[in-house]
Amino acid sequence: MFISQALAQTAGSAASPAAGVEQFLPFALILVVFYFLMWRPQAKKAKQHREMVSALRRGDKVLLQSGIYGTVTKVVDDAVVLVEIAEEVKVRVARASISEVLSKTEPVAAASKDAKDKAGKEAQDEPAAEDDK
Repeated sequence: MFISQALAQTAGSAASPAAGVEQFLPFALILVVFYFLMWRPQAKKAKQHREMVSALRRGDKVLLQSGIYGTVTKVVDDAVVLVEIAEEVKVRVARASISEVLSKTEPVAAASKDAKDKAGKEAQDEPAAEDDK
């Protein structure tokens, strides 16, 4: 009875469209920062790893994720590679478990071309050596 009711309440202000954007802006900014600092570099690294693993050939020296060094002896299929980790010790590993290719081998076609070029140069050098005698 002695308490009077508060009749002077504040009226709610009309929400403007700009107020919704201002509330959403910090979340959008956080998403943009996460994209450039986390998602994009991670996707780029994953793509490089997929390309590296798909380009594996016999004779490549590799490092497995377990820390074991080995040499690729056979590419079985798209998911499995045979790796020699010691003399006469070969293990089947998933391609995805290869973390790094330490040294690449040259393609067979390029190696045979180099051998033909070298043999051709040696054949050209031999007659010149006979002329000197």
